[in-house]
Amino acid sequence: MKLDLNPETDLSFTRTLAVPRSLVWECWTRPEHIPHFFVPAPHKVTSVEIDLRVGGRFNTTFDVEGNVMENYGVYLEVVPDEKLVFTDSYSEGWKPAAEPFMTAIVLLADAPDGGTSYTAIARHRNPDARKTHEDMGFADGWGTVATQLEAYAKGLGR
Repeated sequence: MKLDLNPETDLSFTRTLAVPRSLVWECWTRPEHIPHFFVPAPHKVTSVEIDLRVGGRFNTTFDVEGNVMENYGVYLEVVPDEKLVFTDSYSEGWKPAAEPFMTAIVLLADAPDGGTSYTAIARHRNPDARKTHEDMGFADGWGTVATQLEAYAKGLGR
């Protein structure tokens, strides 16, 4: 699955993970797994709520250096084992956010040797928001998340 990317507003990267696609999907869609990979260590996810359906909530709370960050969002598209699209532009019930940050797209496909081709895309409302995210360390942050996800999924032993 390929999406047209706008270099002025979109950031993305693709990596091959050495774990099966079904396990990557499980990690992304079950709340008990999210705290193990979703933010770069040493930051922590302290709360997760998932209602895995279009319009369903994807809420997380982070502890970043002692600061609590609450993130409210919804799923825009759910294609089992292939695609997740979620945004903080809305919260459950389609309530608009005052200051949305991005829409995230996670694409999964089979890779050789039973692995997963993993693509993460962050779409922003304007070039300034994209630049802010890039300057915050999109590549390193989402790369670290992918590394943590792979290590955690391998440890599940499935």
